[in-house]
Amino acid sequence: MRCAILAFLTGVCWLQTRAELPEPEVLTGAVGVALILCALRRQPAILLAATALGVSWAALFAHLALADGLPREQEGKDVAIVGTVDSLPHEFDGGARFNVRVERVLTPGATVPRKIAVSWYGPAPAKDGSDAVRPGERWQLVVRLQRPHGNANPYGFDYEAWLLEQGVRATGYVRPAGARNIRLDAFVPRLGHAVERARAGLRRHILRQLEGKRYAGVVVALVIGDQRGIPQSDWDIFNRTGISHLVSISGLHITMVAGLAAWAMSALWRRSFFIAGAALPLRLPAQKAAALLGALVALLYVLLAGFGVPAQRTFYMLAAVAAALWLGRSVALSHVLCLALAVVVLIDPWAVLGAGFWLSFGAVAIILYAGLGRVRDERGWRQTLGTAARTQYAVTIGLVPLTMLLFSQVSLASPFANAVAIPVISLLVTPLALFGALLPAPLAGWVLGLAHLAIELLAEGLGLLAASPLAILNAPAPQPWVFALALAGTLWMLAPRGWPQRWAGLAAWAPMLTQLPTAPAAGSFTVTAFDVGQGMALLVETERHRLLYDSGPQYAPGADAAGRILLPYLRGRGIGALDALVVSHSDVDHAGGARTLLEGVKVAQLHSSLGSGHPVARAAARHSRCSAGQAWAWDGVHFEMLGPTLQSYDNAGLKANARSCVLRVASQGRAMLLAADIEAAQEAQLLEGAAGRLRADVLLAPHHGSGTSSTAAFLAAVEPKLGIFQVGYRNR
Repeated sequence: MRCAILAFLTGVCWLQTRAELPEPEVLTGAVGVALILCALRRQPAILLAATALGVSWAALFAHLALADGLPREQEGKDVAIVGTVDSLPHEFDGGARFNVRVERVLTPGATVPRKIAVSWYGPAPAKDGSDAVRPGERWQLVVRLQRPHGNANPYGFDYEAWLLEQGVRATGYVRPAGARNIRLDAFVPRLGHAVERARAGLRRHILRQLEGKRYAGVVVALVIGDQRGIPQSDWDIFNRTGISHLVSISGLHITMVAGLAAWAMSALWRRSFFIAGAALPLRLPAQKAAALLGALVALLYVLLAGFGVPAQRTFYMLAAVAAALWLGRSVALSHVLCLALAVVVLIDPWAVLGAGFWLSFGAVAIILYAGLGRVRDERGWRQTLGTAARTQYAVTIGLVPLTMLLFSQVSLASPFANAVAIPVISLLVTPLALFGALLPAPLAGWVLGLAHLAIELLAEGLGLLAASPLAILNAPAPQPWVFALALAGTLWMLAPRGWPQRWAGLAAWAPMLTQLPTAPAAGSFTVTAFDVGQGMALLVETERHRLLYDSGPQYAPGADAAGRILLPYLRGRGIGALDALVVSHSDVDHAGGARTLLEGVKVAQLHSSLGSGHPVARAAARHSRCSAGQAWAWDGVHFEMLGPTLQSYDNAGLKANARSCVLRVASQGRAMLLAADIEAAQEAQLLEGAAGRLRADVLLAPHHGSGTSSTAAFLAAVEPKLGIFQVGYRNR
């Protein structure tokens, strides 16, 4: 069974790497072949059949999901719908974002997917005077939608795949249509609505009791699994110290709560002899009663957690153990783990695209592997503590290759941070948070306040650990052969006692930890233009130097292109420093990510047209204003600033676009011109003062290709073979 499940998983994973889906006829044939192979009852044939079924199953899900799409011709048009609020709304400054389960489309001729995600900016009008949008409500809304779209960059978050996994096939916003946006029903009875309404109530209760507290979002995450209230600055600390897995409803927390419920049920069930005429153990063994309640409590907690993959894995494993107990069967934990894996992938084939899937199942697999051949005698606290230490050691060592593959970094502070954080969060904070969330005020405030105090004290220590430059090790994402070698070394190190020279497995990590970023040959350069939406950001690389031209836009308070795209890319490449950053001008679509970038990576020099008092200029270690005539050479590659002129800084009437830093990069007869947001007047100035130096093979279209720029005379002087337009999706 285990091998067949892993073969099925292999088929699902292979399908997710394809650019196109197999046609339905091909899938039908694959299923037929798989059934014939199963009839042979040979192990190789069964494995091939399981792989084919995995491909077919994942492809079927994809075909069904993609069929429910928004027609392209309806993008950007107002549509009236009736639907229910189908998720826990995310409230932000100025509005809320939530999913809508569409029940009816009121606009004639319009087609809308069954599930959409919308943002509502400003307060939502309601008949009862409340501005909140609550799960389970039925609304009539006027929305403007577009097809799912996300930025496509290496090492970045795949937003489109995430939307596909959530079943969301269109995104958009609620139009300010006045009376046409109406709450029709306060609650539509459905199980999913009831769960989300309960989660919303618990979140509201916790936030009221912890109003103004910095780590209230962490408490919410531990109770209902909603992590959206935790600021990025705290996530940076949790990630650098390797404890981010604890700041959620993890498998450890679910197991602990289910275990406490089972223990309490077992104790009460056995003592029912003291109740006259009860004698419950004679009717049903206490073990079975405890297993049943433990599984039900785990299910309830998983539903409150939002049904994430780690929570699902834990519940399915607990349910399998409980079922085995009821059926009187003895099952190996490896079978239980594989069964849980199969259920997760059957329900959600896209789960394999998430890091949480591999980390969750990988951690349990490592624990099982490291425990092979060990005889456990945990009659004393010393033995229990020793087992916990060995388990933590195995997980820490075992997940290093996978962590490097997924995140291009590993926390060196993790063993020390987890040694303290695991008992504090699991045994103190989580029970207090759960208990406090169920208590009425003012008792809830006292109990939740204790949980928050514990988090606050823990966070102070974690902050000191995270501040150390040795807290984290960065390296390029390993190549497949490097990852396979490191994984083999890890298994060697974690082999049972008696295995020869287990420490020698560490040598297999050497290629993974000593990789260097790739670079072009001497005298040549490469340019990477990032998909940042409506903005600019390009990385210029020579043999030993790197320059970033612009930093992309700011998308929302606390969210910008540097945090979402540029820093993950640099981390994935193993690039820990930049020799220069050019911020062409102050517009937010060019400078929006600069401060985040300066905080996240070492930048030797900032060139910009910003004033000395600008926050970005103040944050830089060294800052100089760019001006025409500046030039330098790196590794045989020539860089020259063609604009703006020094005199332009004296003209207070010029807008920021007119002072854009124009950079030309050239080598071996090839050149690229980065023109930022210059307009026709600045193009004319360049033709007058630098016409002979404008020629370039590649042109970054001025002002994103706007009609204000790219005059015929300018294009004739540049003579580009290729033009790059960095624009937002559907930008006119």
